[in-house]
Amino acid sequence: MIGDKVNTQPKHVKAAGEIYALVAPSLGPRMAFTVAGQSGAGKSEIAVELARLFEEAGLKTYIFQQDDYFHYPPRTNHNRRVDDIEWVGPQEVDLKRLDAHLDAFKHSPTRIIEKPLVVFGEDRIISEQVDLSPFSIVIAEGTYTTLLVGADYRVFIDRDYYDTREDRKERGRDIVDDFSERVLKIEDAVISKHKDRADIIVNKDFSARMAERPDRSQD
Repeated sequence: MIGDKVNTQPKHVKAAGEIYALVAPSLGPRMAFTVAGQSGAGKSEIAVELARLFEEAGLKTYIFQQDDYFHYPPRTNHNRRVDDIEWVGPQEVDLKRLDAHLDAFKHSPTRIIEKPLVVFGEDRIISEQVDLSPFSIVIAEGTYTTLLVGADYRVFIDRDYYDTREDRKERGRDIVDDFSERVLKIEDAVISKHKDRADIIVNKDFSARMAERPDRSQD
């Protein structure tokens, strides 16, 4: 998304380093990761740091931002929420298209996609052509990306609405009012149910561990 900013901190570096240590033995070509969690949980920051570690290991990495895949640009989507609070949830995002792009990365002979790109300041969505052939790994980061079926590893940041409050205030990107707080609580209730789909859990202290997933075939 054009206009977004990432503020990486030591806690994000810690989480990414521990995630990398967990997956390093199984890394291979054309692997897809997701990083999901509540708004302000550190999704973008951890994804950027994880990509840096992959790159240092010689694995060129591309990051998909879920924000680019919303059906409406940010301000328009906010207005849609105001009109109908039940619009809040995974239905706001074209997850099928994002999953299709993960599939193209992993299986398409050309690996060239046409993806959406949000221009935040102009509240519009354009498109861009991306050649994924130079990349060995892709990371899809966003609130609902644990739902993506094309991922090899799903990372879930286990921090709830209350845990992320100070981080959201510090980054100063989100509107802070009663309605936005209501939206965040709804999102939190939705994504808390996605934790069971995760392969790796980032704990509240930003340590990381493998999830207890005896049967991944049910995803």
